[in-house]
Amino acid sequence: MNEVKVFSEATQYIKIAVGEEFYGVDISVIENIVRMQRITRVPNVAAYIKGVINLRGEIVPIMNLRLKIGLEEIEYTKDTRIIIIKTENYGKIGLIVDAVKEVVALEEDQLEKLPYDNTEENHFVSAVGKVDNTLVSVLDLGVVLYDRQSKEEA
Repeated sequence: MNEVKVFSEATQYIKIAVGEEFYGVDISVIENIVRMQRITRVPNVAAYIKGVINLRGEIVPIMNLRLKIGLEEIEYTKDTRIIIIKTENYGKIGLIVDAVKEVVALEEDQLEKLPYDNTEENHFVSAVGKVDNTLVSVLDLGVVLYDRQSKEEA
């Protein structure tokens, strides 16, 4: 008798540190992770947009995730990284994070979905999972990358 193994569909996330918290970014949207580098400022953009970088001949806008989620800006360290994300709606964008920790796999039943409240302005987390006694908040990149101010001005 042959035994059939059923593999569950775990999603892999890059576990990042921002402030005292750990966040998960779906690995399928991550194109690259690079060390901090010179960022060229761009005038008249939101404070959390730090500017642009030239990544192998391609200009990529850079967002400071700390500022976007309401934390204060800190000095960059040797652990600071830029995560290059490629999305359908926004193209490529870099997120400055305090540190990249590891890749973690979370199955659907390990994630606690958060109720979404349309009245909440900054709902950046879609679910929370537990990895080795540490909570990892899964970032909702659609909300993180959405710029409410520029949409309201349009």
